[in-house]
Amino acid sequence: MATRSTPPAASAPNYTGPFITVTILYFIFGFITNLNMQLVPHLKSVFSLPWLQAALANGAFFTAYFVVSSPTSKLIEAIGYKKTIVVSLFVQVAGALLFLPAASLPNFWLFLTAVFIVGSGVAMLQTSANPYVSALGPENSAPVRQNLAQAFNSIGGMLAPVVAGALILKHKVVLDAAQLATKTAQERLAYQISIASTVRMPYLAIAGALILLGIAVSFASLPTIKHTQEFRPTKEGVGILDQSIWSYRQTVLATVGIFFYVGVEVGLAQFMVGYFGLPELGGMTAAAAAAFTFYYWAGALVGRLLGSWMLTKINAGRLLGLFGLFAVVCVVVSISTTGTIAVWSLILCGFFNSIMFPNIFALGITGLGPMTSKGSGLIMTAVVGGAIIPVILGGLVDHFSFRPAAILPILCYLYIAFYGFVGHKPSRTLTA
Repeated sequence: MATRSTPPAASAPNYTGPFITVTILYFIFGFITNLNMQLVPHLKSVFSLPWLQAALANGAFFTAYFVVSSPTSKLIEAIGYKKTIVVSLFVQVAGALLFLPAASLPNFWLFLTAVFIVGSGVAMLQTSANPYVSALGPENSAPVRQNLAQAFNSIGGMLAPVVAGALILKHKVVLDAAQLATKTAQERLAYQISIASTVRMPYLAIAGALILLGIAVSFASLPTIKHTQEFRPTKEGVGILDQSIWSYRQTVLATVGIFFYVGVEVGLAQFMVGYFGLPELGGMTAAAAAAFTFYYWAGALVGRLLGSWMLTKINAGRLLGLFGLFAVVCVVVSISTTGTIAVWSLILCGFFNSIMFPNIFALGITGLGPMTSKGSGLIMTAVVGGAIIPVILGGLVDHFSFRPAAILPILCYLYIAFYGFVGHKPSRTLTA
């Protein structure tokens, strides 16, 4: 009796190697993003700036997301994910090298230009790496890959303040504007150069590492992802795709939520260095305070790992709402106390920040179907909150000091709690 042979089933592709490669990129942009935040107190010292003007360093970095995200999507369409990743790394190299003349002159606006170019490269890297990680395997396991990759992002973020404290914020004598006014022009220039020069070695090392990584990625065997239409900009067509994304309440409110979340996370990390220097909080030096923010980012790492488990027990919206309220409590406790309690309660905000971005994003695109790419694009533009909220917070600190300025992060967290409990619920269903 004849038997029919069955052809062996095609084995699933092994994406372990490519995933490890891309995960290294998450570490890189986590490290560079948080290292940039430490430039705010550094530039304040170099140029004797008010907090508002020093915060423009973060403004330049996160404005890059608003400027380059959409063009990067088109670049991905033209040359693919791998080549876009390589281009993004070399854009960061150009920005890192620009820190050398900026520190030698020194020139504040050249510093901001360097920050913007580095931020553009990081924005390009995130725009290409995030969907690429999601596509490296089955759709149902994409959240697992994203959480694991984001954990390495947090590790990079944890190490950045330590490096900044040891290498960039190591100056022991910081002169304010009144003290500088008593110096001659030559003495002021010598002082600025001596402090500004501390960025040279770190950014030169970053440029070298990025060059090596760019070469390695260009020669790496990364699979070409073709089934990624859901991650690309949606082209206008007929029916569903012609509907306005602004008519989806959960998506619009999520965009506002991401704006506030990125703004408050960056704002708190940025101003911890100055806040922890207050006499009633122990009067830490800039280097010691920067090293202390390691625990802020460590909290985010722990929260992401625990949050993945907690989401199997608690509804995503409810957990987001609870974390928003707990973050409010942390800020209120910090500004109402002194010493160790005030320091650690603010650091604890890092833990409650952990699940906010992925939860807001996921809830914001729920039920969009073919409109998902439009919703994703709208939400990601709100990362510009990292440019705006810290600048506003800097202005409040200049005019009212740190404790009264804390009303801004409190309001941000209250909105996030509102979105978790109420705002994420869809007001309409997808219709053809």
